[in-house]
Amino acid sequence: MRKTFQLRPEGKNPDRVLEATKHEIRKYLKRERGRVLPKGVDYWDFNCKFGATEAAAEPARVGELIALIDALVKEEGTQFYIEILSCHGQRQTPPGKEGATDKSVDAPTAAPYTGD
Repeated sequence: MRKTFQLRPEGKNPDRVLEATKHEIRKYLKRERGRVLPKGVDYWDFNCKFGATEAAAEPARVGELIALIDALVKEEGTQFYIEILSCHGQRQTPPGKEGATDKSVDAPTAAPYTGD
């Protein structure tokens, strides 16, 4: 998705336009996350850019997009450019956790049920 959203179109309530743009962004993300994953891919990741114009767009995280839109609206912005491109994501083990499994913790075992 590469799109410039107008926040103050003539004849429309700006609050409703703002909510509609947020809804469209969330709907796009949900649709992309629902696509079938190729082999060897753990999840869908997103490369995002956000700015007042396409030339001023800077990289942003997916979780920050709605907050960035709200900040722009507070500054009386009239439009914004957003770019969301899906890419393949691979889970990586945190440092120091190589080879660790859920069974590495010694849990006490329960006595078998004898039916008494």
